[in-house]
Amino acid sequence: DPETVGTSCKEIGGLLDMGVELALVIGGGNIFRGLSGASKGFDRVKGDQMGMLATVINSLALSSALVAAGVKARVFTAVRMEPIGEFYSKWKAIEHMENGEIVIMSAGTGNPFFTTDTGSSLRGIEIEDVMLKGTRVDGIYTADPEKDPTAIKFHDITYDEVLKRGLKVMDLTATCMCKENNLPIVVFDMDTVGNLKKVISGEEIGTIVHN
Repeated sequence: DPETVGTSCKEIGGLLDMGVELALVIGGGNIFRGLSGASKGFDRVKGDQMGMLATVINSLALSSALVAAGVKARVFTAVRMEPIGEFYSKWKAIEHMENGEIVIMSAGTGNPFFTTDTGSSLRGIEIEDVMLKGTRVDGIYTADPEKDPTAIKFHDITYDEVLKRGLKVMDLTATCMCKENNLPIVVFDMDTVGNLKKVISGEEIGTIVHN
């Protein structure tokens, strides 16, 4: 959606002026979801591969918009597809981030049966900092706040509590990876303009997940 891409560009581009090094992992569910495809008769592996390609399409769209707005951006892919994107390497990604480029990591982990959540967790652990998960709601609640008006928001919550309560913050694999590698997550509302900058500036919005 051009309007969404434009808004995201403004949010992301403004962070470079703060000296922030940023890597993005983008999903592709607006185009195709492998798991949904499998339920409709697609082979699961091919369905997941189609989902990976969908993330590449979204990554190229955002990259194009960022460059058009004067922001340096580079797309990495978890499977080889030069010249569409550069094959992912932790060291190359960090080098480009240090040089003031926005790094966009696409195609998930490059493997079927893993979600974009798991791809985000893996890349976050590799780069060794913090993961910011932008969603449609302003944090983690005891229940889905879009369906249950009595749901209560957590200011912070441990991974063990997330697992115990069965909260759908991320899929189980991604959650366990973050727990085992002590990667904190901030879950926040990405649709509200200015929230990304607030999170990075240290303002207490969203929910922090930690050990």
